[in-house]
Amino acid sequence: MKTYVAKPADLKRRWYFVDAEGQILGRLAARLARILQGKHKPEWTPHIDTGDFVVVVNASKIAVTGDKKETKIYQTFSGYPGGQKLKPLQEMLRRRPEEVLRLAVRRMLPKTRLGRKMLLKLKVHDKLPSHGYRAQRPEPLMLDSARAEAPAEV
Repeated sequence: MKTYVAKPADLKRRWYFVDAEGQILGRLAARLARILQGKHKPEWTPHIDTGDFVVVVNASKIAVTGDKKETKIYQTFSGYPGGQKLKPLQEMLRRRPEEVLRLAVRRMLPKTRLGRKMLLKLKVHDKLPSHGYRAQRPEPLMLDSARAEAPAEV
């Protein structure tokens, strides 16, 4: 039996549509990272980007559990003295809700060139009608059930 290795020319990329309203931030990010990597497909190969595109809307209506809105802090550092910036999750959700979900997914992807390439397939928007991906005909992705994920291609 030979090992199957996916080839970039043989890949069929699909587009999925996700409504983030009421979804828990970490659980949604984990499912999206799995789809972006292509781990839901039988032809997944670790060194090739086999993932699909994901369009997420209603990013500002995402849910967080516990008291994370008040206690979770996002930190950036420019490398210069006094260049540390701290922002609470509540402020990030108010100003740039798309960035909260993008950061959560980014931190679940590989920290390599391939991971950066995978992140480019994530399209996050705050409002429903603002995304312009209707021509790609994204399929709705149901995430409410316990093990609902993208259907595997046969």
